[in-house]
Amino acid sequence: MRKTLKQITILCCMAAAVPAAAQDLHFSQFFNSPLSTNPANTGFIPDGNYRIGINYRNQWATIPVPYKTMSAFGDFQLFRERLTYGWVGVGGMLLRDVAGSGNLTSTKAYGSVAYHQLLGQSSLLSAGFNVGYADKRVDLNKLTFGTQWNGQFFDSQMFSGEPITQASVGYLDMQVGMNYAYFPTEEIYINGGFSVHHVNEPRETFYSGNNQVERRYIGFLNASLKVSDNVIVNPGAYYARQASATETMVGAYAAYNLADHGAKQVFGGAYYRINDAFAFLVGYQMNNFRLMFNYDVTSSSLAISNSRQGAYELSLLYVGLYPNRSFGNARKHTLCPSF
Repeated sequence: MRKTLKQITILCCMAAAVPAAAQDLHFSQFFNSPLSTNPANTGFIPDGNYRIGINYRNQWATIPVPYKTMSAFGDFQLFRERLTYGWVGVGGMLLRDVAGSGNLTSTKAYGSVAYHQLLGQSSLLSAGFNVGYADKRVDLNKLTFGTQWNGQFFDSQMFSGEPITQASVGYLDMQVGMNYAYFPTEEIYINGGFSVHHVNEPRETFYSGNNQVERRYIGFLNASLKVSDNVIVNPGAYYARQASATETMVGAYAAYNLADHGAKQVFGGAYYRINDAFAFLVGYQMNNFRLMFNYDVTSSSLAISNSRQGAYELSLLYVGLYPNRSFGNARKHTLCPSF
């Protein structure tokens, strides 16, 4: 029992020291979670008019209570036919995260708006924001503290001595962002963006203090390069900073055309989260549905306690076209390389 407690304590201390941006929810497949990465991505759909997606991440599965993160989102374009050189994007997103033995649960709901303006024939500038409500709660009955150790075990009935004033907290939250896309030819597409999360720095604490959520700064850079009739390479980079915590991720995946001008594709690639983990990715696309799976292999000191299993992540994305638009017509609106 003491050995198990010691292992859990070591793991928790190491987790607190890791310079990954653990304060906020995050996905290795940042490119498949566009609205949580940058609100300017709302309605920015290079190969369609609307999309619906879900993400699921299971992290540190070998500890007694693994970390689970889930999201669902949808966004679509408005006034694409009315505005000659631009359009409006609207969308929404739900996020839920459950972590630790106290079932620390975070539930967030956002609505977002963005405007996309073409700059000539080969570039696009986007700006957007989202506003939502966040709810965090913890089950105090499942937590024990150092003062509750009676010499043999932790007694939850003993006085904890912790100045906890509430088991839940809720607040309004706001993000803003901008994107730029450059597509000089049908074989080259480059997209980069920058966003600021928690612009209003909301108060978040279970204690009586005035702890505020630090602003989180996110930058990303993606590209799509058609290197042959059947291969498109998609390199990407992601950087996030919140207070003193940072996360940097770089890598690429390739799409291989199996048949029917991209109606069937397979994907494979790898990413590296600096000083943390390697993420290996595979996927398959059938018509409008795209399924991707990645497995994160821990490369930091946490690997000592996480040797059996790393983290795994699933994403399912559907990209569609409005009914009154033919497939041939829609291909004219495609900004990124396609098969």
